[in-house]
Amino acid sequence: MGKWIIPGAGIIWLSGCFFLLVNMGWEKEIAFTDSFFFSLIFVGGVLVIDRVFSLFSPKGKNLILVFLVPIMLSFLAIYSHKFLLAWWYEDREDYWLFLDSSTNLRLILFALVQFMVALLALIVSKLERQEELNKREAQMLQLSKDAELAQLRQQLQPHFLFNSLNSISALAVAEPKKAREMVLLLSEFLRGTIRKDSKTWNTLEEELNYLKMYLEIERVRFGHRLSIDFEIEQELEKSKIPQLLIQPLVENAIKHGLYGITEEVNIKVIGKKEGPYSIVQVENPFDPTAPAPGGTGFGLSSVERRLYLLFGRKDLLQTRAQENLFTVTLKIPQYQQ
Repeated sequence: MGKWIIPGAGIIWLSGCFFLLVNMGWEKEIAFTDSFFFSLIFVGGVLVIDRVFSLFSPKGKNLILVFLVPIMLSFLAIYSHKFLLAWWYEDREDYWLFLDSSTNLRLILFALVQFMVALLALIVSKLERQEELNKREAQMLQLSKDAELAQLRQQLQPHFLFNSLNSISALAVAEPKKAREMVLLLSEFLRGTIRKDSKTWNTLEEELNYLKMYLEIERVRFGHRLSIDFEIEQELEKSKIPQLLIQPLVENAIKHGLYGITEEVNIKVIGKKEGPYSIVQVENPFDPTAPAPGGTGFGLSSVERRLYLLFGRKDLLQTRAQENLFTVTLKIPQYQQ
């Protein structure tokens, strides 16, 4: 129980007993002494009960202790109080008779209160244990989510790295100059992203800078066939976004936009504000009649999973294929930061 509840209850008990005895006609000195020792054993009993049932939760057959402990404690307390006060006022026979006549009433009242304290201590103890259990479960769930998020972020770089290395391998013989250029761009990109790997959130401006570095690498692969247009509202550049969340969407757009199309492909990255959301759209043309390119589908699925782990929602990533245009819409709640 709270550290102020028990002393407060003791003061109330003392005051109640004192005024009751005074109204019964006893002198204030006797009334105060009786009330003081009675409240003292009351507080002691409450402390013992609270300590016992806070540390020990009886179950099954042991539930009888909820009744036995308060009763035994009440007998001990009331008779200790009786003999102490009888010794203290040994010359007051009228007070002895009062103590004898009020013993049973005191015992019943004391036992009832101690029993209620025992029940309260049990309830509080169970609530505290349940709260502690809930906290541990929440911590374990958060650790699990953090571990999965870290794993997803770490998978992004090898996924992109393998694609880049395959391209470098293909260019090494046919166009060694482009292969060297791509190696330099790749090393610069990886240096920047690894240095920021500990950050969970970046500004959209930072993400776009990494994205442009990534696109420089892709332009080496695809040359004049690839063009990117950015249409980002200026006020959106300082908004926060989970790290490396847009790159897989653009990578997916390049993969599906350039597959089966021989002419130049223009990909649009649009950023705008809608209420509490930062909206990022990635648009790419595609040929609906062409067979889908091979791959694991890691890009979109990883983004969708990360959004679910961060926000607990599955409606923040939407895709739409309309005629020859494929659009991915990403919604980032800014109030969740």
